[in-house]
Amino acid sequence: PFVLALRRPDGSEERLHARAVIDASGTYQTPNPLGASGVPALGEEAHAGRIFYGIPDVLGAHRARYSGRRVLVVGSGHSAFNVLLDLAQLARKAPATRVAWAFRRPAGDRRLFGGAGKDALSARGDLGARTRALVQSGAVLLVPSFRLEALERTPEGVVARDGEHRLPAVDEVVATTGFRPDHAPLRELRLSLDASVEAPAALAPLIDPNLHSCGSVPPHGEAELRHPEQGFYVVGMKAYGRAPTFLLLTGYEQVRSVVAYLTGDLQAAREVQLVLPETGVCNTDFRTVESATLAGVCSDGACATSVAPVEQVAAGGCCA
Repeated sequence: PFVLALRRPDGSEERLHARAVIDASGTYQTPNPLGASGVPALGEEAHAGRIFYGIPDVLGAHRARYSGRRVLVVGSGHSAFNVLLDLAQLARKAPATRVAWAFRRPAGDRRLFGGAGKDALSARGDLGARTRALVQSGAVLLVPSFRLEALERTPEGVVARDGEHRLPAVDEVVATTGFRPDHAPLRELRLSLDASVEAPAALAPLIDPNLHSCGSVPPHGEAELRHPEQGFYVVGMKAYGRAPTFLLLTGYEQVRSVVAYLTGDLQAAREVQLVLPETGVCNTDFRTVESATLAGVCSDGACATSVAPVEQVAAGGCCA
């Protein structure tokens, strides 16, 4: 049997035996660092009190933290969209609130805001469309092609740096830079993980965003989630490793298939019925960006914004 080493909140320890183990612990407690290279930025640990990883409750429990403050949101994706839209709503009631958005993608990358009306998941498409409109309104300072290397303390506040390129000082930083699985508790088990995506080896080619940027992930279940350690499975968001395309419906079907297999219903385990909505945007979609793009131009602490038409050819590569 498996041996689970447990530590309870009161500090006491226990050992349990199990015939099978399903790890559904997710990735939300292990966010990626702010550093663009995948390791913490210089000064990131020292400024931890000014950084929130994930999506803060801007309009609720964390309202006082961001109201009337200067906020830098780092990262591109749906988490960033949620934060930016919430901060913009907060700014309408607290006009002193200032928002800047920095990310690694170039300004003209047509994948930045997603598929909009072409997204088969309408709520996801609407999220990107609303964020595009927010940026074009001038309510957010856009800082594209920014690879954060360091955070520095100045008399004016915290300054983010990319080489010699420094952004204006801010009071708070929100890191929407994605998440990664924590495999440390599993190091005694025989795992088969893809070296890039950090998902089960059979699942990784199906979800790799370099190969499936359109959201065209085929159905998968117990068979794709297996590891050499018989009876052990990782399901849910953690099963996707570092791929950013996970939807809850995927996790529900993964669990159903795995549990069916463990209880002996092999036919139900094989009959995975899952149709995932496509994102409506692909890495190799070579088209001109027709709409104007708001670009932030910053140098030595001074920033200006300009609206200019951008012509960009999208290039292949993993989501940033």
